[in-house]
Amino acid sequence: MGLNNKHTIASGTVVLVTGAAGFIGFHTSKALLERGCIVIGYDNCNDYYDVTLKEGRLALLAGYDAFTFIKGDLSDKDTLDGVFTKHKPQIVLNLAAQAGVRYSIDNPYAYMQSNLVGFLNILEACRNFGVEHLVYASSSSVYGMNEKVPFSTTDNVDCPVSLYAATKKSNELMAHCYTHLYAFPTTGLRFFTVYGPWGRPDMAYFSFTNRIVKGEPIKIFNNGDMWRDFTYIDDVVSGILNILPNPPVPNGHGDRYKIYNIGNNKPEKIMDYFSALEKALGMSAKKEFLPMQPGDVYQTYADVDELMQDFDFKPSTPIEEGLQKFVDWYRKYYRV
Repeated sequence: MGLNNKHTIASGTVVLVTGAAGFIGFHTSKALLERGCIVIGYDNCNDYYDVTLKEGRLALLAGYDAFTFIKGDLSDKDTLDGVFTKHKPQIVLNLAAQAGVRYSIDNPYAYMQSNLVGFLNILEACRNFGVEHLVYASSSSVYGMNEKVPFSTTDNVDCPVSLYAATKKSNELMAHCYTHLYAFPTTGLRFFTVYGPWGRPDMAYFSFTNRIVKGEPIKIFNNGDMWRDFTYIDDVVSGILNILPNPPVPNGHGDRYKIYNIGNNKPEKIMDYFSALEKALGMSAKKEFLPMQPGDVYQTYADVDELMQDFDFKPSTPIEEGLQKFVDWYRKYYRV
């Protein structure tokens, strides 16, 4: 079923966006506000990375009259339930989570609290307050060491190689359970290496830019022999906006449950990606080649056929264009 047979999100729709101060949450909230939606932003603004970046995103969202921000943690059930009681969201976009693969090795408990306890609180609130559709962030990391490419949502994903990936797979299982038991629709989105302006400083393209500008060497793992399905933020937001007002139809078991990949469907070699970044910056990087790191995967490659079929999803931003837009923002934001 193509996009022409689907609904677009209506002006005035009340959408709760958790992780609204985050990279994808900020861009999606802004797009929803520009379409006339009422957006309730929820975020704990933790210090996993530079808080001033989160504050800068929120400052831009605060310029919209239809935006309300509540600072809170997903694991704080009372505060979260209070948001549902007061604002009565029709749609929930749950993007809040403790992110990062390598960070999960040193800080496992942060992932349990945010990604499991917090997600359970979201599910409970959605069923208790009659939410029309829950859309939540999963991750391409659930594919672990899968060697079959491209990665399909029908693939077995029972062998995660990081705790972060394990929590995201758990979210999918929890959502399936709640959809089956309580008959409210859920859609999980497996994101593939999202990048762009206002991005996350812990992501490779951002940290590499910082180091290149400072003249510091960059660390390239697995000696540069890695592939990633880089997805520009505008393409991701376009996909999310199409999905939000369109809960899945019942599947063969009668459950309104769906998982989609959101990726570029065109993996790039890490070294080619960094060459494009060097070109956008007009600077060369000092490179330090290292072996593969624990929890990393060799390749990500999204099969997005279902998303294309259901929503006419067509990523259209080449890495050269996307990285140039990021670099332009970076230079302006950091006054480089």
